This record gives sequence, C-alpha cells and structure tokens, in this order.
Amino acid sequence: MLLRILPDWHIPDREATPEATWLDRRAAVARLGMGMASLAAIGCTDTPPPESKTPDPTRDLYPATRNPAYTTSRPMTARNIAARFNNFYEFTPTKEEVARRVGRFVTHPWSLEVTGLCRAPQVFDLEKLLRQQTLEERVYRFRCVEAWSMVVPWTGFMLADLLKTVDPLSTARYLRLWTANRPEQMPGLKAQHWYPWPYYEALRIDEAMNPLAMLVTGIYGRPLPAQHGAPVRLIVPWKYGFKSIKSVVKIELVDRKPGTFWNALVPQEYDFSGNVDPRAPHPRWSQASERMIGRGDRVPTLLYNGYAKQVGGLYSG
Repeated sequence: MLLRILPDWHIPDREATPEATWLDRRAAVARLGMGMASLAAIGCTDTPPPESKTPDPTRDLYPATRNPAYTTSRPMTARNIAARFNNFYEFTPTKEEVARRVGRFVTHPWSLEVTGLCRAPQVFDLEKLLRQQTLEERVYRFRCVEAWSMVVPWTGFMLADLLKTVDPLSTARYLRLWTANRPEQMPGLKAQHWYPWPYYEALRIDEAMNPLAMLVTGIYGRPLPAQHGAPVRLIVPWKYGFKSIKSVVKIELVDRKPGTFWNALVPQEYDFSGNVDPRAPHPRWSQASERMIGRGDRVPTLLYNGYAKQVGGLYSG
C-alpha cells in the first residue's frame, strides 16, 4: 500500500469548490463580457525564490526600528516560506509560482499619484517620499480569506501620514486604490485576460486614517520583493488579505462608495468591508479557524484578526 504525503498547501476534496459555485463564478465573469480560459497547473519546489538582480535605491533605509507596540504572541512566519506563498494574480494564480514570474517587473523608479478630493494632489517619487518619512517595522498578523494566515514583520509608514500631506477635503469619504497595469512585465494580465484589470480596491476614509493602516515598502528588514507587492503596498491587518492591494500606483479620494475588484466579480464571497470575522462563514468554508502557513496547525480566528481594540469603534452601530 502506497502512502501519499500531501504538501502543507494541499486543499482537501471537502474544501474544493463545488461545481455549482464554480459555474456561478464563471457566469459572473461572463456577465462582464469576459471569456474564460483554462490555465495549466505549475509545480513548485522548495528552493528559495531568487533575489532581485537590480540594486534597490532605498536599500540603505532597512532594517528600520521595530515598534514594540505592534507585535503578536503568534510565531513569525519564516522569510523563505512567506516569499514563496503569495497571491498575486497579475503574475499567476498559482501561489507557489508567483516568485518565479516576477523577474521582469520593474519596481524603481516608481511614482505614486494621490488625487481626487484633496487640496494638494501630488505625484510622489517613491524614493524621495520614503526619505521624507520615518519608516518603522511592525509585526502584524496577516489573514487571507482562504482561511490561511501568516505573521509578518512589515516596514513602512502610516497611510494617514500620506493623506495628511495632500490635505483631504471634508467631502472625501472613501479611498480608491489601483495596482500597476503592465502586461509586458506581469504575465498574468494576458494569461487571464477575462479579468477587468487593473486590480482596484477601496477603503472608507476613517479606515484609511486608522493608525494600523500602513503603506508598506519593506519586509523582514529588507526592501519589499516583487511577489509581496513591491515597491509599495497597503496593509490593513484587520481585514482579509485581498484588501491589502499590492504595487500601488494611484490613490484617489472620492465622495461615494467605489466598487472593488473581487466584490464586483464574486460578491457572495468578497464583501466591500473585507473585515476578518470568524462568525461570518465563507460560502465554501468556515472562517472560525485558520491554517498557519509553514506550521500546518490550525488556530482560532479572532474578530478583526485580533485588532478589535484598535478598530472595533469604526464599526459600532
């Protein structure tokens, strides 16, 4: 009798997408006028992903001082494991392959536009912006809507600090954010042409101004690698990972609730808020617990991913 040892990331049959749900998701995409195509599965290896061959001009800014006010009792995820388990559909939907598909992605120089309902809209040169900020490292829990989690040391600065620079108007109630859209550098854009690229997300203005919300440019004491969303991404640790948009090129302040990428495609699985809530089950699995990547054990999921004290007041009533 042969025993099959399944890898840590294997999804058991009982958690596989039911055919009816898959067809419903396909229909949702088709309603947007986009065809579906099949993708070949790609294997993974245990070798660490390669480091970028292009020197990062901000390398001297890392490691930043760790802020002891932001930590967790859960063990930190190993850097090599976190570096090769990434959701970044712009390169490939296969998590274990993202790090091997990012080699052509150019992350510097980089511009970040902040526009919309503000008195001082600007296009920031990211390197200059970072040298004007005081970067800090924070250890955050990171929870994916797919019921897996990590603990990661991010480096960056508060999103609120950037927003104060552009001086939002009182009518600004939401932020809309966009990911880079570079088909020649991001092979997943062409391979999955049925999606409405570029990726876009949104937050309420009070969520964006919360001290937990960060613009992140580093991880594990180094500049952010492309598979993690280089050179700048959002981290909102009380929300599911799909809200923490990667490789951000534009932020717009608006007065009306904007749409978001996954909510527009599959609203029954991705709501606008994206708040971690163990009491609200996903249509295909429970959210009451999560699998810690690199460990294999399951731990209870906490309301707002354990950050209820800091953000619970945003949602009272």
